[in-house]
Amino acid sequence: MDVDASSRWLVLIGCVSAGLGVAAGAFGAHMLKDLLEPNMLAVYDTATRYQMYHAFGLVLTGLVVRVGRDRGAAKAGWLFLAGTLLFCGSLYGVSLLGIRWLGAVTPVGGVLFIVGWLVLGWRGLKG
Repeated sequence: MDVDASSRWLVLIGCVSAGLGVAAGAFGAHMLKDLLEPNMLAVYDTATRYQMYHAFGLVLTGLVVRVGRDRGAAKAGWLFLAGTLLFCGSLYGVSLLGIRWLGAVTPVGGVLFIVGWLVLGWRGLKG
């Protein structure tokens, strides 16, 4: 994928993820506070918070790719996306569906987030 296409996709996915994060946060604040136990609501809130952080990371990465003409920086964005799916997705599953074993997936998503930030930082140093 060329630099411009990578940039556009990362920004688009980041914006969609941010929009979904706002919707999930509102859903949690208005619909779930009386339905979930406080500890599960905290798990859900963690998922929405990290989704928002990494939505911004996706948009930032897309802009870095565009401005720096650095296709290698796009790897950070794809790591953020995979991390969001695994980290946040597993926490949503644990809190909403009660599927406790999904908690074992959460650290994998967390590692992907960390590696994504390291890749983005490394690409920034190189550029």
